[in-house]
Amino acid sequence: MMESAKEAFAWIINVLKKHDIKFQISGGLAAKAYGCSRPLHDIDIEMPDESFNVIIDDVKEFIVFGPKRNITNSFDVQMLRLNYKGQQIDLTGTDEKMFDKDEGEWIENNIDLSTAVNLKIFDLQVPVISKQALIAYKKKTLRKVDKLDLKSLCIIISFCCFLLPVFDACFFVCSWAV
Repeated sequence: MMESAKEAFAWIINVLKKHDIKFQISGGLAAKAYGCSRPLHDIDIEMPDESFNVIIDDVKEFIVFGPKRNITNSFDVQMLRLNYKGQQIDLTGTDEKMFDKDEGEWIENNIDLSTAVNLKIFDLQVPVISKQALIAYKKKTLRKVDKLDLKSLCIIISFCCFLLPVFDACFFVCSWAV
């Protein structure tokens, strides 16, 4: 699975860069980039809503869904789902709402691509959602995969806090009981 994910990742990143699309990696792949170890289900990439039409010719033979609005129990977002050689890729827009389970209401997610952090994923240097933004949205949606990622991130950050007590995210993450 990881080999097909690596190939699919390189392909979609090449498409996005070809068209100078601003983007960031999010979801489970971002969590893996920060040290989580759960299996990768799909590749999640956030980009401006107006970018879907720019890449459509390059990806049309791999389209499974969209581009159109996709509303689930957790998200209300413009989405384009691709299947590249067996690997699911979900491209979502930045004009996104998410369901805050604690508050019981839909809220704006306010995705800011300029806060992405450059990390190496599958041998490529790419923009990844900041750890703080990743944790913040996973704490709101609280799906099963979000709880797994939060628990893993809490363990990783707790270990870092043990080694370096001034690490600023210690209390931000670990104050929430997973």
